[in-house]
Amino acid sequence: MPGSKISKMDRPITGTGIGLRHCHIQDILSGKPDVPWFEVLADNHLEAGGPVKRALETLRQDYAFSFHCVGMSLGGTDPLDVAYLKKLARLIQSLEPELVSDHLSFSSVNGRHYHELLPLPYTEESLHHICNRIQQVQDVLGRRILVENPSSYLSYQHSTIDEWEFIAAMAEQADCDLLLDVNNVYVSACNHKFDARIYLDAIPYQRVKEIHLAGFEERDGYLLDAHNNPVTDDVWQLFMHVMEYAVHIPALIEWDNNIPAFSVLQEQAQQAEDIRACMQDKRKLERA
Repeated sequence: MPGSKISKMDRPITGTGIGLRHCHIQDILSGKPDVPWFEVLADNHLEAGGPVKRALETLRQDYAFSFHCVGMSLGGTDPLDVAYLKKLARLIQSLEPELVSDHLSFSSVNGRHYHELLPLPYTEESLHHICNRIQQVQDVLGRRILVENPSSYLSYQHSTIDEWEFIAAMAEQADCDLLLDVNNVYVSACNHKFDARIYLDAIPYQRVKEIHLAGFEERDGYLLDAHNNPVTDDVWQLFMHVMEYAVHIPALIEWDNNIPAFSVLQEQAQQAEDIRACMQDKRKLERA
């Protein structure tokens, strides 16, 4: 019945999932596509009831879920929004996602919330600050969260730590897990002129529980993480590099703007699985 607790599925999140968007829900309900799991934008579903919430409860009977959030403002200096976290905790209890994630960023200042994921300076002070905030969130939710690496368009002159080193230290000190967005690494690498593979080689893959793949938009002199295009060849190449380290980590196709037919997302997910299968075959040959 709607609103009742949904029994957890036996199978964990594996393979390549698809970001669940409202325009595809009815087709998924009627067609039951062969997709291993869906990522839900949790902030859109924090209020009780309604037809979309009931649709999610129905889908949860057949598919594994992860939750992706944008409202924790983990790097912010405003007090944590406890009311928001309690709503999120109720949604987690209702739909039982396997994973819950947010971003290495902040989104509020002096009580004003922005529709952007704003970057942090990478210093020892900000590392200590965000680790404390992550631990507080995990205490409220009663579980580890995943923290996603950002895409960025500016850097701070007083940063003293490379982003990849900051992320590795954060995961260890906060005892959180990671969501590795390969597209974000590529976008930031192009914008800030660093080697994306150096970044990827420094990631503690034992902490990575989910990978994001998405498309960007080329602007005048920089790349925008717009999630409005297919995954590019360069990002697929970086995904293949990641599979050298962690071939079994689940991946997700993320598409938020100019959303195409669901079949297009399925094709992108299959391309990710083809790369995964190729890397698994390579490993078997190396062990033979």
